[in-house]
Amino acid sequence: MKERELNSKIAVMITREGMGEGPRELSLILVKNYLTLLKSENRVPAYICLYADGVKLACEESSVIRELKALEESGCKVIICKTCLNFYNLSQKLMCGTAGTMLDIIDVQHNTTKIINL
Repeated sequence: MKERELNSKIAVMITREGMGEGPRELSLILVKNYLTLLKSENRVPAYICLYADGVKLACEESSVIRELKALEESGCKVIICKTCLNFYNLSQKLMCGTAGTMLDIIDVQHNTTKIINL
């Protein structure tokens, strides 16, 4: 399979600690699989933005830190909402990505042509 370039037109928005509306354990398995497949299938988005409960995925004790770091190493910019980190008292527990403002997330949304909401 031919290596695909980073898709500068795609942003993934993650607003919860997991994926889908199922039990927590299942939703964490699903988000881990999703992030793993983005990398292994060379479908790395330009951005992943985490806000609301989603910020927990980039912090200590998250089961998807390795997957998020691998996407970062592939060129994906991972932006984590500072307001949400502060709300959950997680600012000191951020393990990957860059803490950003809501304006940073709005800029991503306005400068991409496709937004995927998980």
